[in-house]
Order: sequence, then structure tokens, then C-alpha cells
Amino acid sequence: MTTTRRAVLAGSAAVATGALLGASEAQAEAKPKPTVVLVHGAFADSSGWNDVSARLIRENHPVIAPANPLRGVAADSAYLASILATLSGPIVLAAHSYGGIVVTNAATGNPNVKALVYVAAFAPDQGESLLDLQNRYPGSKLNEAALDFRPYGDGLVEGYIKREVFHDVFAGDVPRATTDLMQAGQRPADTRTLGEPSGAPAWKTIPSYYLIARNDQVLPVAAQRFMARRAGSRVHEVGASHVAMISQPSATADLIRSAAR
Repeated sequence: MTTTRRAVLAGSAAVATGALLGASEAQAEAKPKPTVVLVHGAFADSSGWNDVSARLIRENHPVIAPANPLRGVAADSAYLASILATLSGPIVLAAHSYGGIVVTNAATGNPNVKALVYVAAFAPDQGESLLDLQNRYPGSKLNEAALDFRPYGDGLVEGYIKREVFHDVFAGDVPRATTDLMQAGQRPADTRTLGEPSGAPAWKTIPSYYLIARNDQVLPVAAQRFMARRAGSRVHEVGASHVAMISQPSATADLIRSAAR
């Protein structure tokens, strides 16, 4: 074979290889990204996810951050499950705090949910409640003395974090000017959410990720580590308060990206 022919063949092979690589990259880019569903917890609303959402949206991730009703575990989980049922394609569910209980129940039995991401969130087993997990290890400062209780409806009661402790207990690494607004606009939770038992956990069948907040004054870090280990989650730890998605949005978005891949 002449030198010229070898060069032509080598060049053709290189072009073909480049074309195949280009096609693979194009296919990867064309493959739809999972819809990321962000679920807030008690004393908060969907705006707590804003900085995380902005990062994901810039990368063309479909994002939805629904309002969690905060009326009860079964009711809230059914509501989220109804939203998930309207979404086609793969889903990554990310949750903060009490929202973790909601996604743990709402994702069960939904084949589209490919990953769960817990951000300083409750990941209960069947029969466990929020109070079971919050009080399993010492360290939580979100106790009865930190809450204001207000009646609503027919014999129903909801709880708010008191203004004077909101910053230190809930969001100690967030500027006070911000936490003053968070406290003023906080979403109260029905007190029934505290002791209502959880159902069959989705984390037993769906891969999970856990962002542990080491400086959490609401959900003790020991409880977070216990739940993450039990669920077999891929774990990342940050030096953050309970609202890690607000004070550490980059770390939170990075973990969600890992789950989405």
C-alpha cells in the first residue's frame, strides 16, 4: 500500500471517528434532561429554592417548585403525587426538611422518579413521624418554646417559628435582613404533620442523595447521617444551617445535577 493511500485511509478513519464522536455528543445533548421537582418544607415556601432553580434553569433543566400545602403527611403526599402524575419523562425529586417526608411517600410507585435528593430533610421509614426523627438524637432547638401556635378552621392548629428565634434556629448563616423577610412570610404547618406516621418509603427502591447540613439547629446532624446511611444515600456534607439550599445553593445544585445524571 502506498504512503499516499495510507494517508487517505487514515484521514478517512479520523473523519469517521470524529463524526461518530460528534453524533454521540449531539445525541447526549439532545437527550431530554429530567424534570427537577423542588419541594419546600414547613415554615418556608418555594422561594427558598430560587438560587438553586436559577442555576439549574441556566443549564436547561426543566424545573418546577410546587407549593407544599403543609396540611398533613398523607394529604401533602397525595397532592405532590398528583402533580408528578402530570409530568412525562424522568423526574428528580429534591426536598428540604419536612418536604423529605412528602417526597418519600409521593414517589413510591412512580416509575418516572429516578432519584431522590434530601437537603437537610427527613427521610422516614414506614411508621416513623417527624417528631420520631427530630428527637431521636439531641441537638434540635426547634421545640415547643420556639413556636407560636394559632388555631384555624374547626379545632385545627398551625405552628410558626417565633420572630425572636427564627434566625438563630432556622437560618443562622443567612443575613438577618433576609431572615426577617423569611420569618414574616413563613408558611405555617398544621401541627398534625408532626406526629403523622409515614408510609412505605420510596428510598428503598429509588436511588437517593443526601446533603447533610452540619450546623443544623432544627434537624440534628446525627439524625441526618443516620437517615442517609439507612437509605444508602450518596452523601455530601456542608457547613450550613438548616436552610442549606439558601446558604449553599451551589453545593445543593451540584448534588441535584449528580442525581440528574
